[in-house]
Order: sequence, then structure tokens, then C-alpha cells
Amino acid sequence: MGLLRELLLLPLAPARGAGWVLSQVVDEAERRYYDPVAVQRELVDLEQQLNDGLIDEAEFDRREDELLDRLGHAPGAGPGSGETP
Repeated sequence: MGLLRELLLLPLAPARGAGWVLSQVVDEAERRYYDPVAVQRELVDLEQQLNDGLIDEAEFDRREDELLDRLGHAPGAGPGSGETP
């Protein structure tokens, strides 16, 4: 029965493979987006831009809030979660 099922689903193999690849790409993108080290690096860069006069205080506050939200929504960053995996 399993062999027959696989033969019938064989034409869908490229779509299933593409779906798996897409899932892997999304997982990696999310991992990089929420990486605490990357977010902290961006916070340091943002502060440097403020100190250099490239952005004003309002822009700094807006972008800092976005970065802190990313840091707070990172997987494993919830209350009582301990360390990130």
C-alpha cells in the first residue's frame, strides 16, 4: 500500500521538495532576523548614527523600539523561557 501511494504521489515530488526548501529558507531567515547578537549589533550601529548626527532623536526612538520588539519576540525570549535554543 505504501509503495502504491508513493507511485501515485510521485508527480507531486517537485512541489513537495520546493515546499521543503522554502520552509528551510524561511526558518533560516527568521533565525537570522531574531538573532540577539545581530539585533544588539544593529542597536550599537543605531546609537553611533545618533551620535554622528545622521539621524535625529525621533528616528532613533522609532528604530530602537523596532529593534527591541524584535529582541523581545525572538524564539525563546518569552517570560520564563530561560536561554534561547
